Amino acid sequence: MEEHRIRISSEWLQGLSRGSSHELELFSLHGLKIVQAHRGFIRCNFVVSNRISDGDGNWHVGAMATLIDDVGAAAILSLTGHIKGSLDFNISFYFPAKIQEEVEIEAKVVGEKGRLVSVVVEVRKKDNGELIALAKQWMSVPSIASKI
Repeated sequence: MEEHRIRISSEWLQGLSRGSSHELELFSLHGLKIVQAHRGFIRCNFVVSNRISDGDGNWHVGAMATLIDDVGAAAILSLTGHIKGSLDFNISFYFPAKIQEEVEIEAKVVGEKGRLVSVVVEVRKKDNGELIALAKQWMSVPSIASKI
C-alpha cells in the first residue's frame, strides 16, 4: 500500500509537470525531476527557465509558489493517498534564483492533527545549498490511514 501511494504521488507530480492539469502548472513545473520519494517525503531538482522569470531575470515568485504548493501536496499524497486542498500556505522568500539556475526542492510531512496534515518545503540553490524559500503548508485530507 505504501509503495502504491508513493507511485501515485510521483505520477501525479510528473503529470502536472507535463501539463496534465492547468497551463500554469505546465509552465511552473516543466522540467521538474523527482530525485527521491518515500512516505511523506519528496526531493526534486529543477532548472529555472526563462518562461517563468520576472522582468529582472529572477524566478517569478508566483511560479515558485505554484511549484512549492504542488511538491508539498505530492509529499502529503505519498503519505495519505488523498488530498483535498490547502488551508494555510505561508512562504518566506530569502534569495532570488536566476534563469538557468538549478535548484533543489525538498518537501517533508512534519505533522498531523485530525484531518489536517502539515508539510515543510525548502527550496535551495543546487550548487551551494543557499536557501531560496521556505514554505509551511496545512492541507486537508479525507482521512489519515496511518499515523505519521
